[in-house]
Amino acid sequence: MEENNIENVITDVNNVMIKKSTFTGLIVVLTVVIAISAFFAGSYVSDSDRITKSDLDAAIVRLESKIEISPQSSSQPNTQQVKVSIDDDPMKGNPNAPITIIEFSDYECPFCGRFYFNTLPLIEENYIDTGKANFVYRDFPIQSIHRNAATAAVAAECADEQEMFWEFHNMIFENKSTWDKLEGIDLLNEFEQYASSLELNSEEFNSCLKSGKYLDEVRNDLQDGRDYGVDGTPGFFIGNDKIGYVELKGAQPYENFKKVIDDRLAQ
Repeated sequence: MEENNIENVITDVNNVMIKKSTFTGLIVVLTVVIAISAFFAGSYVSDSDRITKSDLDAAIVRLESKIEISPQSSSQPNTQQVKVSIDDDPMKGNPNAPITIIEFSDYECPFCGRFYFNTLPLIEENYIDTGKANFVYRDFPIQSIHRNAATAAVAAECADEQEMFWEFHNMIFENKSTWDKLEGIDLLNEFEQYASSLELNSEEFNSCLKSGKYLDEVRNDLQDGRDYGVDGTPGFFIGNDKIGYVELKGAQPYENFKKVIDDRLAQ
């Protein structure tokens, strides 16, 4: 009877993290699966409405095409000054840098990956490494279309607990084509392998990940992003507490970031 109850609970949440075929061996991760299900209640679809991979791929292609056809459609920053908190999230660069760049990001988002590979290295070279700006990463997993995004975010937070956030963050983006195809225990095992390769304390990392220890932290980032008007990823806020922040949406070219950062530095 108890086993039947457990199977029923997992079935109720299988649209978030798992499918029924993965029941064996998933009892150890039931807690984190249920937590993620509650966290994103209402953000996923039933079996009858399931979004297929082909549907997602087609939607991404349409979005990519729209941006490429109209490259200026979102290139201008929102000039309205807003107050944005960096919370206690991971920071790259000098904490006392005059300008802060805050990214709200989803590890499974293709546009976030584009920013990571194409634009962030130039920002890092010209602004972060030179002490002109620092960079803060905040989580904004869109679980309704990116089923593994929240788990990836929690895994990175667990790595941050051992002061290896950026190394793990990089590994997640650079291995996305592998982990975004996995489910349940296989997904957790993949992240545990990344932790092992970075020589993290495996016992502490595994316990942290399987308990869903940082789900509340991820949820707080998500809610803050919504409060600030983030409606897609990646979303950026550039400025500081004194002059306020301006918003820049999407995986913009480096030149667009340069223009905004230089303008903020001149304030």
